Amino acid sequence: QVQLVESGGGLVQAGGSLRLSCAASGRTVSNYVIGWFRQAPGKEREFVAATTWSSRSTVSAAAKGRFSISRDNVKNTVYLQMNSLKPEDTAVYFCAARLTSAVDFGSWGQGTQVTVSS
Repeated sequence: QVQLVESGGGLVQAGGSLRLSCAASGRTVSNYVIGWFRQAPGKEREFVAATTWSSRSTVSAAAKGRFSISRDNVKNTVYLQMNSLKPEDTAVYFCAARLTSAVDFGSWGQGTQVTVSS
């Protein structure tokens, strides 16, 4: 198991930026894919972005062009840079981990709230 702690959420005006951090610890972190998901009130949780520790990354269509994912292998931290934020980006953002050989994300952080005001 890998432990995950998110930080960096908050309140921002539309058009602003935030950077979320996901600090990973525990098992060999390099064996895990780290992903970001979000869940807005009354909606299903949705995938935002994910990265391996060798820099292979993917970003959802809704986030492409505005969000980017990166990692610091020394700090075992994955970042989600969010630019040009919109009110519809308001959600609780979670980071999650899965083994590179697995399908499902089995470890989850506690989540961090992002609120975008219009």
